[in-house]
Amino acid sequence: MRNRYLTAMLAVLALGGVTLSATHESEASSHREAPFITKNPKVDGTDFYMFRSYEAGRTAGDGYVTLISNWQPLQDAYGGPNYFTMDSEALYEIHVDNNGDSAEDITFQFRFQNPLVNGGKGVELPIGGQNVGIPLRIAGPVNGSDPNLGAGSENNISSPETFSVKVIRGNRRTGTAQDVTNKADGATVFKKPLDNVGAKTFQGGYKAYADKFIYEVNIPGCATPGRIFVGQRAESFAVNLGTIFDLVNAPLGVITNPALRGAVPNPIASKNITTTSVEIPTSCLKNGKDQIGGWSTASVRQARVINPTATYGSPSREGGSWVQVSRLGSPLVNEVVIGLADKDRFNSSEPKDDAQFAKYVTNPTLPKLVELIYGAANAPAPTAFPRTDLVAAFLTGIPGVNANGATSEMLRLNVAIGPTTGAQSDFGAASCLTASTAAAGAAVDTNLAGCDPAGFPNGRRPGDDITDIALRVVMGRLLDTTKAPAGPAPLHDAVLQTASQFDSAFPYLKTPNGGT
Repeated sequence: MRNRYLTAMLAVLALGGVTLSATHESEASSHREAPFITKNPKVDGTDFYMFRSYEAGRTAGDGYVTLISNWQPLQDAYGGPNYFTMDSEALYEIHVDNNGDSAEDITFQFRFQNPLVNGGKGVELPIGGQNVGIPLRIAGPVNGSDPNLGAGSENNISSPETFSVKVIRGNRRTGTAQDVTNKADGATVFKKPLDNVGAKTFQGGYKAYADKFIYEVNIPGCATPGRIFVGQRAESFAVNLGTIFDLVNAPLGVITNPALRGAVPNPIASKNITTTSVEIPTSCLKNGKDQIGGWSTASVRQARVINPTATYGSPSREGGSWVQVSRLGSPLVNEVVIGLADKDRFNSSEPKDDAQFAKYVTNPTLPKLVELIYGAANAPAPTAFPRTDLVAAFLTGIPGVNANGATSEMLRLNVAIGPTTGAQSDFGAASCLTASTAAAGAAVDTNLAGCDPAGFPNGRRPGDDITDIALRVVMGRLLDTTKAPAGPAPLHDAVLQTASQFDSAFPYLKTPNGGT
């Protein structure tokens, strides 16, 4: 079964292969990928991951599936005094299609609140005989203590952030919605950790503080509890950002030298994001088949009226229907596959309507851009049109591997393929691919060192090096070399992404960078 899965699976790598164009609207994985979303960073989805949990003790039997959706791109760790709360007027959602109809069957919906304490006045200090509200989110240490600031306590937070989670079965707006509850006490409201302000605020260490906000939860319809974590994390994407988007401003001899892979530090490693993470029993997601699809969205109200006399609780009045403004399944798709004119349309669209974007897959522009940059003699673009090697991956999935019957763009996972519990290959299933030949095209060798079928494109793990996979496949790694002469080139961006850069336990993403 492993060989059959792998042979078909590698064709789906083409999905990554069309996702590294030199468009100027992009920032990283899918950060700031469309014109309108640049105006709405609080609801900008940056990365979506879906994989079989590989934490020790969570892999037996059907095990668990981890869904991670990241938001608010490129946060500066020193981003005070407001830092990066979530939008209390938005819906943040993770969707799963488990019956192949290109529509959500299970949705995890997150809502946030961050009201001021003390009756809406926030933390106050006695100043000249009057109680006066402080201008900051904190009045002292949050854990630990400082003799000059008083004992550390959550009471020092002027606007603590909380969230609730609903699981919706069926349509996200009309289906049956039920509360996810804290297994410890049955509560439906959860606390979100304060962003990593810095070492003096978190004198007991931020990791110890944030780990207290990993909740074991009861999910309606699931016999076994799951887990949830929501909070700030270190940026989880790696890319040679400036170089790549400056028309791949690197000599071809550098980006084709395997010895230089990892030679450049990740330029965005100092940034943070905010994550919504859920771990669900695998059996709770399946619906008679092993293949599931997933994606994340954010929605806001259709109408907004700005309050001319704004208050903390009411700077504007929101109303009307919910309107989707952000969408993310497979990495980089909207950012560098979809044409600029259709980026906002893609963000507002649903998977069932994805046939309208087919031309961007069958006739991708990135290979031609690479050819124009380096010259046809050095980096010739593939000549196979339409790119049928990409269509199955983008719109249908691969039969017998991760196709779930849906005709749409989404991240697909075959949950019957168990997690890799040892060393992961940062090339995921690409690590099982031999060089293409004119006679046979791409071939699979399961005896290759590091062959790892549990990574991208069978879902996506944090340590899968999407950028390098994309660079190689876009130039025809999976095509016959007569149609893609540059296909065998070992392209990379010189920035390495591996599982070792992440935690080996839920929520997997690293502790965020601190303000000091």
